[in-house]
Amino acid sequence: MNTQPILEVKGLHKSFADHHVLKGIDFSVKPGERVAIIGGSGSGKSTFLRCLNFMETLSEGEIWVDNERIGVEKNGRITYPEKQLCSVRERLGMVFQQFNLFPHMTVLQNVMEGLITVKGYTKQDAHAVAVRELAKVGLSEKHDAWPGRLSGGQQQRVAIARALSMEPEVLLFDEPTSSLDPELVGEVLRVINQLAEEGRTMLLVTHELGFAYHFATKVIFLADGVFHEVGTPDEVLKNPKKPRTQEFLRRFSEFAF
Repeated sequence: MNTQPILEVKGLHKSFADHHVLKGIDFSVKPGERVAIIGGSGSGKSTFLRCLNFMETLSEGEIWVDNERIGVEKNGRITYPEKQLCSVRERLGMVFQQFNLFPHMTVLQNVMEGLITVKGYTKQDAHAVAVRELAKVGLSEKHDAWPGRLSGGQQQRVAIARALSMEPEVLLFDEPTSSLDPELVGEVLRVINQLAEEGRTMLLVTHELGFAYHFATKVIFLADGVFHEVGTPDEVLKNPKKPRTQEFLRRFSEFAF
């Protein structure tokens, strides 16, 4: 098994004006690892994911993908060529809280679009890939449907198929079920679990702690802009050592029965 990290973060800081959101994060992910990131609202979870694929520019720090540092250093400053960032976003595929589908395109066209415009696929080749990935998320019968006619769970599964079609090395999920009605959450989590069983490398920001326990090989509790506690699901979710983690988890178990 490859033990070299596929993704490394060194000294990551992110500020918005005088609001210091991420405060010196060091982190690495090896191929096949499944990382669940938990924490309260406003703790920086989504910002962290958005920094990983450079939807947010780093205030300080480095990101390495496959032992390649992203960015070019010149005169003591690091700049980020757009061509390199496009490559990073292909390799680190993002699935958002909102589905971000094109409303004027069918389901099939939504999945094909990036393959044609970014990867330069022919329509025929893009069609074949889109058909395959939509089958994987259980939407073979929805090729010609418009996004507005789909349930939220179906739209999110289209978004997952679109991300998969780009053949990313790592999948980033930013609270993929937070916009869904409770009865639709399960269908999306089942697809994510299926991807886990395939051995994919994934980072998942989630409030679904029960799912995180069974899904993850590593759990991170993010608080005050730092990784407050890191460990296995048993260590962090069942036997947390830090009082702040214990307090956070207690709020989720108050009404358990």
